[in-house]
Amino acid sequence: MVVDQVTDAEVDRLFRALADATRRDIVRRVLVAEHSVSELARDYPMSVTAVQKHVAVLEEAGLVTKRRHGREQRVAGRPAALRRAQQLLDAYEQLWRHRIDRMTDVLAENDRGGTA
Repeated sequence: MVVDQVTDAEVDRLFRALADATRRDIVRRVLVAEHSVSELARDYPMSVTAVQKHVAVLEEAGLVTKRRHGREQRVAGRPAALRRAQQLLDAYEQLWRHRIDRMTDVLAENDRGGTA
C-alpha cells in the first residue's frame, strides 16, 4: 500500500503544504507554467519574502522545484508529487471503505441475532 511506503513526516509535509490556499494556488500556477517568485508575488497581498516562504514550504514537500536563472528564482511544479498525494488519498479512502464495509457486516450480523 502506498501509505506504507511514505513516512509520517513526508505525509505531514505534503498535506501541511497543501493545507494553505495560497500554496495550493501557487502549485496550480506553476504546474501550468514556470514562474519567478516575483511574478508569483504580484498576485498576492503579501511581500515577496512571504511568497518565498510559501515556495520554500512547497519545495520542502517536493511539490515544486526552484532554480536560479540570472537574478531570478524560477519555480516549477512537480506533477509526480501531486500524483503521490492522490495515491495517498486513494489509499486512505480504500482503507476507510474497507472499515465501513466491515462495520456494515458486523451490524448486519448483529441484526440477524448472531455475534460479531
